[in-house]
Amino acid sequence: MESKKLALMQNQEDQKNAKLVIQWEDYEQELARLCSLTSALNEAKKKKQLVQQKLQSLIQVEAESLSRSNELDEMKEKLDSRKLVMGNMSMHSKVVKEKVKKQEEQLSNDIRSLLVAGTSLSGASKRLQDASRSFAGERGYGRLRTLQRVFRTRQQYMVSQVQLLYPVRIAIGQAPEQELESFNNCSNSGNSAGSKPLDQGALIIAGLHLTVFTKMSFFTDKKEVQRSATALGYVAHVVALIASYLQVPLRYPLRLGGSRSYIRDYAPSIEPSSSDLTSSSSVSANSRPVEFPLFLEGQDSTRAAYAVFLLNKDLEQLLSYIGGRSLGPRHVLANLKELLRTILSPEYIDT
Repeated sequence: MESKKLALMQNQEDQKNAKLVIQWEDYEQELARLCSLTSALNEAKKKKQLVQQKLQSLIQVEAESLSRSNELDEMKEKLDSRKLVMGNMSMHSKVVKEKVKKQEEQLSNDIRSLLVAGTSLSGASKRLQDASRSFAGERGYGRLRTLQRVFRTRQQYMVSQVQLLYPVRIAIGQAPEQELESFNNCSNSGNSAGSKPLDQGALIIAGLHLTVFTKMSFFTDKKEVQRSATALGYVAHVVALIASYLQVPLRYPLRLGGSRSYIRDYAPSIEPSSSDLTSSSSVSANSRPVEFPLFLEGQDSTRAAYAVFLLNKDLEQLLSYIGGRSLGPRHVLANLKELLRTILSPEYIDT
């Protein structure tokens, strides 16, 4: 098989290398045939060029169309992305529109509420103006201040009458005993570090010294005990009168009886034990205040000392009510004198 292929190839090579021999008689015919072939070849070349040009133009058109197609694809992709964005924006705009609608409704409700509130405020402002005019008128604040001044002037007058009945003065030229001694554990209460009492002599009420001792054996005369009890009765009476004039309920009420006066303490003196807890409600409902004597009763001076301590607490309550300042828990007459001075001062009417 291979030998046949080699022989065929050799044959073709020999035909190419072989020279064509033309007879003279056939020369013109062969020349004419060659001319026609040459013209046909030229014609074919021209057609080939035309076809090539058309093919080139077609290739160019195809390339342009392909480029246009790619551009169209890109534009289509961009258009799809734009459509997606527009869809998202449309959904967002719908959500925003709904929110705006709700906010408009809320704003409308708020406006209506503001209108109602404005109407109410206008009415309240008008009523306030009317009240201000009436308050500033003849029957308003001026009249209230006038009535208050008259009321306080009346209080001053009544307290001045009490001062005339029970004057609190400084004893000059004597060497009286100390106004108040320490009362067991009572000296740690109140304003012991407050202002010092008057040092121009001992204070007396209606000519009597207020002397309380911690032991009965210190008294050399029963008349001194009676005078001290009488002075405490005077102080208790003054405190009760001033409290009634000022309309102040005393924290520790008084039971007046002259030199045998008592003061009441509503606080329980003994802590309840665990066995008494079951009946605490009935006991508290039926409990009565404990009374302490404002005088020395037998040999027991502790109860009397505690009674004087409670009386001074009532004085401090009245001083606090009128804006005064207590002089301490051990100066009964000094606090009483300060109470009288504050009420009878000109500033008390204008406070």
